[in-house]
Amino acid sequence: MSVLRPEQVDEVVLLGAHCDDVAIGAGGAVRDLCVRRPGLRVHALVLCAADPLRRAEEEAALRALCPDAKLELTTLDIPDGRLPAHWNRAKEALEDLRQRCDPDLVLATAGHDNHQDHRGLARLAPTVFRDHLILGYEVLKAEPDLEQPAVFWPLTESQVRDKIALLHEHYPSQTSRAWFDEETFRSLVRIRGVQAGCRYAEGFHPTRLLVGTPVG
Repeated sequence: MSVLRPEQVDEVVLLGAHCDDVAIGAGGAVRDLCVRRPGLRVHALVLCAADPLRRAEEEAALRALCPDAKLELTTLDIPDGRLPAHWNRAKEALEDLRQRCDPDLVLATAGHDNHQDHRGLARLAPTVFRDHLILGYEVLKAEPDLEQPAVFWPLTESQVRDKIALLHEHYPSQTSRAWFDEETFRSLVRIRGVQAGCRYAEGFHPTRLLVGTPVG
């Protein structure tokens, strides 16, 4: 089994189509990584962040998720649900980010996601971060599009509690949604934990994994 060692990660890129995507899909992993690696360089890019309230929520949430990290957040105002019509602008934003960093890990939406913004970002990411480890996180929603992940990030009970509390504290605009509750968030990480052989875990979909060092 290939193992990603958090202690070897110095720089990470967080890619979200919308405000709250990263926190929902990978909040436990991001906070775990930042706690383990004080001073971690974190570059976050959110494409559909036109609403000033949502942007403020996202900035506060990411700062809470990334304690002691060197956080850089970039947001675009692409309209929600319209990423395919703004493909060039999104691609340029990712390419600009790539020029400023060389991450050890990229977290993005998963390629099988049925939401057009999530799916578009997942397709763009590997065209820009060609030589990097990209893990696609899960965003549970009404569409029945979850697939079995191949990579798991174990979480403790306290890490799960912290993630759920952070989501409710920093995204009050979303708390009225039927799916935005503790039971939803806890149920998925419990299932992934069973599959990972631990109590809780977040699941991820790799785009490409290289085992060992290239030869020739």
